[in-house]
Amino acid sequence: MYRIVRKEALKPTVILYEIEAPMVAKKAEPGQFIILRVDEKGERIPITIHDYDREKGTVTIIVQTVGATTEKLSHKQQGDCLHDFVGPLGVPTEVEDLGRVAVLGGGLGCAIALPVARALHQAGNQVDLIGGFKTKDIVILEEEMSKACTDLHICTDDGTYGYHGFVTGKLEELIASGVKFDHVFAIGPLMMMKFACKLTEKYNIPTTVSMNPIMIDGTGMCGCCRLTVGGEVKFACVDGPDFDGHKVDFDEV
Repeated sequence: MYRIVRKEALKPTVILYEIEAPMVAKKAEPGQFIILRVDEKGERIPITIHDYDREKGTVTIIVQTVGATTEKLSHKQQGDCLHDFVGPLGVPTEVEDLGRVAVLGGGLGCAIALPVARALHQAGNQVDLIGGFKTKDIVILEEEMSKACTDLHICTDDGTYGYHGFVTGKLEELIASGVKFDHVFAIGPLMMMKFACKLTEKYNIPTTVSMNPIMIDGTGMCGCCRLTVGGEVKFACVDGPDFDGHKVDFDEV
């Protein structure tokens, strides 16, 4: 059983859970995910790892309450246990000193973009972290993101906070101002990643995306998470979730 050692509501429907899972924490890296079941008869859902603490033996995830399983999870309290917490799964994000990089996070994708940005920053990169939200009221993790990068740019669709527009608009604004990015990482809604790749392709900037198709077993057996990358069929769970965004067939996905 996997005990919830901390539960914190970041927003009314966005909840942070810190889970006691020593074996997962021991091996976890940025970009990987876990699959959990709330109880014995529950469905399996994949959630990307937000953070981990090897000394405490805990793994932190951030979940939006949007369906039956996440609703059931939201009723669990600190001290309660989950039935299954399997991982780490997937290939970790490749972290190296690339130069100046932009990390785009869309909505809840910022919870995943944050550890990637932090790892890249610690590897010596100059990191522009661009976080996008619909409106000011749902901005999360701003303080944490500011500490994980060189420059933080918050965007809102309605202009209530930060840059008025999408993360792709802010990225293009930075490029137009003369900033030369050596790599872009895009993490979030499918359409955001698709149009980020269209933009970076125009400027010939290598781009990594974190794909999140439907997943069941997370070990390459069910085939639900297949996608086409560079003309070849890949499984997001075992070949990804990170892929070269310029090779992903987004229309098929």
